[in-house]
Amino acid sequence: MSKGRVMGIDFGTRHIGIALSDELWITASGFETVNWNGEDDAWALDRINTIIKEKNVSKIILGKPTRLDGEVSETEKKAIVFGEKLEEMCGLKIQMKDERYTTVIAARMLHDKNMKAKKQKKVIDQEAAAIIVREFLESMR
Repeated sequence: MSKGRVMGIDFGTRHIGIALSDELWITASGFETVNWNGEDDAWALDRINTIIKEKNVSKIILGKPTRLDGEVSETEKKAIVFGEKLEEMCGLKIQMKDERYTTVIAARMLHDKNMKAKKQKKVIDQEAAAIIVREFLESMR
């Protein structure tokens, strides 16, 4: 029986990485990078909402870019507002998750796969989002 998919979102002010689990919540992989200008989030929200509907998403984990010193950054504030807007738009509860180091871990993983830097740049945000989903899936086991 399908649970729907878990969507992971690696929020950034220029690129938003999207990853999806399978419908049995066993594995996750990068899906898409949504590019935006960091100001007008309407297009990005619409695109993500479309993915939610098309891919049978039932759970959303939004990476919260928490600073090491505990201070709330402008990017974290934007991520929270973005999550609130997406929650209102799609009707699903958004779960925020500390995503410190996910991009660093993703870069190492891609480097270990011998992926060239130009290709890494295109998928690194997706891979970071996949790490967010995998960590959530592990916590559910």
